[in-house]
Amino acid sequence: MKPSLSHPLIHRTVLNNGIVVLVAENPAADIIAGRIFVRAGSCYERREQAGLAHLLSAVMTKGCDGLSSWEIAEQVESVGASLSTDAATDYFLLSLKTVTSDFPEILTLAGRMLRSPTFPEAQVELERRLALQDIRSQKEQPFTIAFSQMRQAIYQNHPYAMSVLGDEVTMGSLSRADLVQYHQTYFRPDNLVISIVGRITLADAVALVEQVFGDWQIPAQTLPLVNLPEIPVEPQHRMQPVQTQQSIVMLGYLGSSVSSPDYAPLKLLSTYLGNGLSSRLFVELREKRGLAYEVSAFYPTRLYPGSFVVYMGTAPENTSIALNGLRTEVDLLCTTEVSEIELQAAKNKILGQYALGKQTNGQIAQIYGWYETLGLGINFDQEFQELIASVSVKEAMAAACKYLQAPYVSLVGQEEAILSAEC
Repeated sequence: MKPSLSHPLIHRTVLNNGIVVLVAENPAADIIAGRIFVRAGSCYERREQAGLAHLLSAVMTKGCDGLSSWEIAEQVESVGASLSTDAATDYFLLSLKTVTSDFPEILTLAGRMLRSPTFPEAQVELERRLALQDIRSQKEQPFTIAFSQMRQAIYQNHPYAMSVLGDEVTMGSLSRADLVQYHQTYFRPDNLVISIVGRITLADAVALVEQVFGDWQIPAQTLPLVNLPEIPVEPQHRMQPVQTQQSIVMLGYLGSSVSSPDYAPLKLLSTYLGNGLSSRLFVELREKRGLAYEVSAFYPTRLYPGSFVVYMGTAPENTSIALNGLRTEVDLLCTTEVSEIELQAAKNKILGQYALGKQTNGQIAQIYGWYETLGLGINFDQEFQELIASVSVKEAMAAACKYLQAPYVSLVGQEEAILSAEC
């Protein structure tokens, strides 16, 4: 075992089998939250198997090592605990929360599920059908259609082009054997981060993880290299006619990964443009001009280059005006400096929201485990705040000029309205 690294809040220990254990003692309440991350998100799937990580997360709680789906549920619910699994683009996640006295029992159960899932055939079929229903229902949601178009235009052959659910073709073709193969490939101790926060000491937490996971051996075969394609920037327009009462107008740009120096300026610009009722887009396009039913911007934190997206829901007759309005506001970032006062307001907003997102044991376990999984380390919590605080007006403008020039455009709405916006 490697010695722990110190941090004001959290300690990092690496077990002999490669598991990274993060522990923060918080005796305020008799609760412990755990997050177990596996580097096995949707970007580790082959294109023809898109949706595999999601399906695995849905089936993993349905049977393991001699326990049925009902027995797992009964064991968790009988002590009032929570245990769930999820898949994202960059990781697989198992989340749990218990009172302190029940944590050893539920962590042991989580270990059995992670190491020895049975993937019952009937449950695989059921969860695949439910996923297919979700995929079909999303085709009826204008925003989801617009974002799917945008994602595919920006990322092309990169896994980020696909929904975590995959599509009807890929999800419909997945088998139990695919789940077994994916699990055997990526679910291994040297690909695991376990983050624990609550009423437990560092020594007790590490000892418990050793007890549950310490005999898990690293397989002889090395982890496969993720060989992802380059993402060429080739702005294009995509339209999808839909009989709906509003148009979705969306602009997208290929941004940077979280490890890039440009990440913080872009994150700040996204907040300035479209986060909340005081944001630039909300004030200019909804409050002053009455164009928007909804308007926002987002720039998700990603291991690989993230997408910087602004969008608006508007009346069909305003589609063309809305498109021009969004373009104008983004273009201004490249030609007109954001004032010091406006930039500081955006910093205060993002840092305040960030602080509020670290109040519970679960939130703290999540953020530190996530940063470790992305390869950023436990100090990124402080580094992120310092990076945001130090962004200058000129750095923000430089990032806008570098990334936010020629947009990808995605339009969804009544055919006449979206065609007129393209003219």
